[in-house]
Amino acid sequence: MKILGIDPGLRVTGFGVIQKEGARLSYIASGTIRIPDGDLPSRLKVILDGVGEVARVYRPDCAAIEIVFSNVNAQSTLLLGQARGAAICGLVSADLSVAEYTALQMKKAVAGHGKAQKAQVQAMVQRLLKLDGLPGTDAADALGVAICHANAGVGRQMLGGLAPELARKGLRVRGGRLVG
Repeated sequence: MKILGIDPGLRVTGFGVIQKEGARLSYIASGTIRIPDGDLPSRLKVILDGVGEVARVYRPDCAAIEIVFSNVNAQSTLLLGQARGAAICGLVSADLSVAEYTALQMKKAVAGHGKAQKAQVQAMVQRLLKLDGLPGTDAADALGVAICHANAGVGRQMLGGLAPELARKGLRVRGGRLVG
């Protein structure tokens, strides 16, 4: 399974593509989409088009994106949410399913704890994917989201797909776990 991870941003949007074969993860590509200054609609179009182009070039099977939480500045949070929305639209326009993960979930999946610093995420992504050098911070976060999905989300999706059959048997999936 090929997974595209996205770290949305209004100035720089990171992307990372990995391959999952069994328990093995391998690096395919990563980089950034640089968004030039300008009015908001034109910047959002750059994100939409850029994410769509990455999806066309690398042909992932699914995508994962970081969830944006509130920053100190409410206006910045709203703008970042719009950038995230443009990225999601680019993914959905490429007919990809989109999973969402918080920065805490990604950091925990990659570095083992949710309070990992950027440098720790970069170093762990480098180690997990056996990269020759450190990826940039935005690309590392995007690769981290893809790794998070590879390790947690794919299994959760599979369980979720079984939910209707399990419900007929009196069972259900809650929080990624089977309960009776």
